Amino acid sequence: MAFWSGETLKKKLPQLVQPYDERSIDCAAYTLHVGSEIYVSPDRKVSDPTRHAKKRLAAGEAFTIPAGQFAFLTTVERVTVPDSALAFISIKARLKFGGLINISGFHVDPGYHGELLFSVMNAGPKPLHLQQGQPLFLIWYADLDQPTAEKKDSPGFMGIDPVLLNSISGEILSLQSLSDEHRDVEQRLTRQIQEQDTKVANLEVQVRWFLRFGTAILIGLVGWALREWIGSPPPTP
Repeated sequence: MAFWSGETLKKKLPQLVQPYDERSIDCAAYTLHVGSEIYVSPDRKVSDPTRHAKKRLAAGEAFTIPAGQFAFLTTVERVTVPDSALAFISIKARLKFGGLINISGFHVDPGYHGELLFSVMNAGPKPLHLQQGQPLFLIWYADLDQPTAEKKDSPGFMGIDPVLLNSISGEILSLQSLSDEHRDVEQRLTRQIQEQDTKVANLEVQVRWFLRFGTAILIGLVGWALREWIGSPPPTP
């Protein structure tokens, strides 16, 4: 198996990748771009119901993948793999370093034709900011030892099939999301404890005020009442 060089890519890809741009050749790989249809699993901080459905992006429109969440991303390009070759796919290193990982597989079968659909997950601690048309994926081609009849005959992806979303819609309970939830619970408990401490402190102030001044006032009132009682004339028979 021999991987196609940059020179071979320039020669063969205009017939295999649409739209094709020679500037997208990266050494022995070709750069693919984020397409218009995406799905991002919503985290618990997002109440927007549209985040539970796939979305069509405008040209250059931005979106985020929350920490610990999952996404389906399509490519702008429609890719063809001839029956004499096999293709391999990955994500560009800069986004990998940010925590974006490909969990959809790493090859494209001979005979495939259509958009590529990447299943990705943000394994990093922060949201990842992406946009439509962004150069994000890489594809390599390699020759088989001979053309194969064992090839992909079914149509490739053209957008995201809603059937794929039925089993994964909703929040993905990742370690990051559980950590965030634990942190939020801890912060709420801390605030509640602080509120109770404030109430107890205020009560202590009130009790001290009463013990200091209330007792003196009570004694004064009792003394005044006794003086009034002692100093009053005896009742007339």
